[in-house]
Amino acid sequence: MQARDIMSSPVVTVTPGMTVKYAANLLSAHGFTALPVLDDDGRLVGVVTEADLVRDRFPRDARYHPADGTGPDEPPEPPAGTVGGVMTTPAVGMGAGTDVVDLVRVLLEDRIRSMPIVDGAHVVGIVTRRDLVRALARDDEVISADVRHQLSIYGGPGRWTVAVHGGEVEVVDAFDDETDRHVATVLAQAVPGVTAVRVSGTSPAG
Repeated sequence: MQARDIMSSPVVTVTPGMTVKYAANLLSAHGFTALPVLDDDGRLVGVVTEADLVRDRFPRDARYHPADGTGPDEPPEPPAGTVGGVMTTPAVGMGAGTDVVDLVRVLLEDRIRSMPIVDGAHVVGIVTRRDLVRALARDDEVISADVRHQLSIYGGPGRWTVAVHGGEVEVVDAFDDETDRHVATVLAQAVPGVTAVRVSGTSPAG
């Protein structure tokens, strides 16, 4: 499975000159955790996250009195009011053909929640942790239908028997062809929600 198979597209984006308030409204309205930031030419220049927006954004409550009796902290400098002043840059993007295994590894190792998917410097999609969880949650019957559809395009209808249990796919081919079994494995692995594939061949009787 590749990034293009599960990415969300088109992508909601912002520009550096947009206000923090506007970006916060977008995140809140869509339930996103981050937004790609594009320059005037549509190139990826940064990412603005929930953490970027809320950092140093709220003043301390004037009613707050520390237990040690000291006075309140000195008010911090006012935070930047535009996306360009708070965004994380440079931005990291991955290609649409990136294997999902590699994408997940980067998300976990870098502790980020979303990855812009790019064609050169231009954003074509985004993959979030939510997209990955959504793929894992796909119903087995839906996965089975998608696998059968892909296999029927390659080898014709009625040739393949498909069963899916917990995302694990078992395919039986009516013919015993090693090349076709390999192709069937590749096609099934590209279906969102598939976690494992086993293909066996059975020669027709008679």
